Amino acid sequence: MCNIISQDDLIVCPDAGGYNHGMATFRVIHACCVLILLALLPHVARADDVTFRNHVMPILAKAGCNSGACHGNMNGKGGFKLSLRGESPALDLETISRSQLGRRVNLTDAVDSLLLRKATASIAHEGGKRFAVGSLEYQTLHHWIFAGAPDDNTALAKLTSLEVSPRESILIEPIASVQLRVMATFSDGTKRDVTSYVVFDLSNLLATVSAQGLVERVKPGEVTVTVRFNHLQQPARIAFVPARPNFIWSEPAAVNFIDEHVHTKLKKLRMNPSPLADDSTFIRRAFLDVIGVLPTPGEARAFVADSRIDKRDRLIDALLERPEFNDHWALKWSDLLRNEERVLDAKGVRAFHGWIRDSIATNKPVSQFVHDLITARGSTYDNPAANFYRANRSADVRAEATAQLFLGTRMQCAKCHNHPYDRWTQNDYYSFAAFFAPIDYKIIENNPRDENDKMMFIGEQLVVMNSKNQVKHPDGGRVMKPAFLGDAKQPAESKGDSLESLAQWMTSGENKRFAAAQINRIWFHLMSKGIVDPIDDFRDTNPPSNGPLLDALTRAFIKSNYDLRAMVKLICTSRTYQRASQPTADNEEDQSNFSHAFVRRLTAEQMLDAMSGALDAPVAFNGVPRGYRAAQIPGVAAIYRDRDPAPGDRFLRLFGKPPRLVACECERSNDTALGQVFELTSGETINDLLTHDDNRIAQMLREKKNDDQIIDELYWAALSRAPSETERGAAKSLLANVKDRRTGIEDIAWGLLNAKEFVLRR
Repeated sequence: MCNIISQDDLIVCPDAGGYNHGMATFRVIHACCVLILLALLPHVARADDVTFRNHVMPILAKAGCNSGACHGNMNGKGGFKLSLRGESPALDLETISRSQLGRRVNLTDAVDSLLLRKATASIAHEGGKRFAVGSLEYQTLHHWIFAGAPDDNTALAKLTSLEVSPRESILIEPIASVQLRVMATFSDGTKRDVTSYVVFDLSNLLATVSAQGLVERVKPGEVTVTVRFNHLQQPARIAFVPARPNFIWSEPAAVNFIDEHVHTKLKKLRMNPSPLADDSTFIRRAFLDVIGVLPTPGEARAFVADSRIDKRDRLIDALLERPEFNDHWALKWSDLLRNEERVLDAKGVRAFHGWIRDSIATNKPVSQFVHDLITARGSTYDNPAANFYRANRSADVRAEATAQLFLGTRMQCAKCHNHPYDRWTQNDYYSFAAFFAPIDYKIIENNPRDENDKMMFIGEQLVVMNSKNQVKHPDGGRVMKPAFLGDAKQPAESKGDSLESLAQWMTSGENKRFAAAQINRIWFHLMSKGIVDPIDDFRDTNPPSNGPLLDALTRAFIKSNYDLRAMVKLICTSRTYQRASQPTADNEEDQSNFSHAFVRRLTAEQMLDAMSGALDAPVAFNGVPRGYRAAQIPGVAAIYRDRDPAPGDRFLRLFGKPPRLVACECERSNDTALGQVFELTSGETINDLLTHDDNRIAQMLREKKNDDQIIDELYWAALSRAPSETERGAAKSLLANVKDRRTGIEDIAWGLLNAKEFVLRR
């Protein structure tokens, strides 16, 4: 028996009577040791059972060899290039065993193969040590090379499904770990435990996971472990719950199924929800979320004073009928549908925005709204829905926008290679893009302000169909035929109209993905976070935080005939929506289970309209009549290059109004910046509002209101509540010590507009 000392290839071999030097002797003895290790580990597949696709490829993935940071990079590493995440096994086999005279595998001396020596760091390897000599990975690769590095025969069973168990776990302290097991099912019906061969990825740093699937807590919270084996992936969701030995479920009341599903999960997590928000907080939140503006002082006072038990339901009903509802939700869709002046021109923007707003005002079902967008063609002035295609000017961009907006599917990665985190392949991508290939444009007139900007259009365009346009697969150039996402069969075209076929399939009640994606977006706008988050990234490896809740909402949305108002009412009248934002000791770490309301900064339009409303003074914008609120602006407007943006336009851009260049909620920014601080404290907009000669301050002075009345009015206008006695005393003291009364009132108003309570939706 030989004992290997891993230093300078020095080998101690008692049978040889001393020391032997040199790699030749090392390889002989090393091979002996490997054979003994193989004999002692019966769980390793026999040499004649090892396959390239079902054994070797998973080992390369587990070791990270075919990741984008290593040899899966588009340029490879160190002259060795593998397909990204093993999407092309045939190409990888050729690279490993045949290219460069097969230098990476030594068929006569498997131990000497570069594939093994580099991975075990027995020779220099920039990627470091990937696995140890004698490990399962080492033995599997050694078996395959020793057998001649063969390709798999055509009868090889294909991987058909992957199952991870437990799929969901709630671990209550002191339990701090769970062992995952992964079973693979193949086309011949056989099943195999592949736990040792899969890749485990964590969604966050709340836990660690070993190479063998042991998940251990780092801190309390929920984590998703993605399990990947060859082309399939499955998630396991694990919650690490503190012991909370004194926890008692508070039995909160539920008014609808939303509360029931939320409460069911919270109880399992030993987490009581926060109490309901007070009336002042609720009315401010409901106004901002449902119609995008603040209540007037009179509306807020009346609501708080109302003693009727159903006043919150009555308020939601009233808000749903107000015209501001149409403005608020038209703004959201205008963002997503890229309604901006550079490509659509000002007339097109107004027409598109008007069509969107009218669709919401008439309560057009969301399914019909999307159907009209997908099938639209003709003049972008006369048929405004056709602007969806005027904004998205190539088949791939149209496909990506359609999938992301209406199916919650991010296809972009599959354009260049099979999607690394989802099931979509390049074939899926280009087959879906083929639906949009025939779309073309007839430009009736174009008078752009900038001749060098090829994407600036001013003038009428027609969206037309051109059957000669095709989408070709980048690998081989074959012409792709349209196919539904996740549906292998070709669409049954409606009178030869593939877009009509697509629209019918997408918005059908059978297509749960469409309904789920749309209700998840509505939930996000009202609850500040999606049940699936990000809201347009539906995939098996990004599961919903509450699957039963999302399923129930999806069914309700379909049953309502995709009624936006009905869903807003359902959510806003739930106890879940009405909870306070102040967390309890139980739920202060919760970021995904809706145990309390999430605090967020007002959007750019909400912020400016709230300031304007609180001071009852208008804001100036370019391209729209005087008196328009920020939420009523059809487009982006401030992009015009022949004039400077108005103060209101600059404010909106500074606070995150999106330029509408991509079809994604992510384009809107709620990040904070130093420039925002300067704008709120001393910017042109706030100063103009405070000093406006006919604002709320001027009106109160003309009406000769006393200090208490003025202070009350300002607080109700800005914060939808009365001032506390401390706040009232401080404000009265300020007014008693200023030389100019109006200046003192402006100072109080300025302080309120800069308060966290004003700039945040709680």
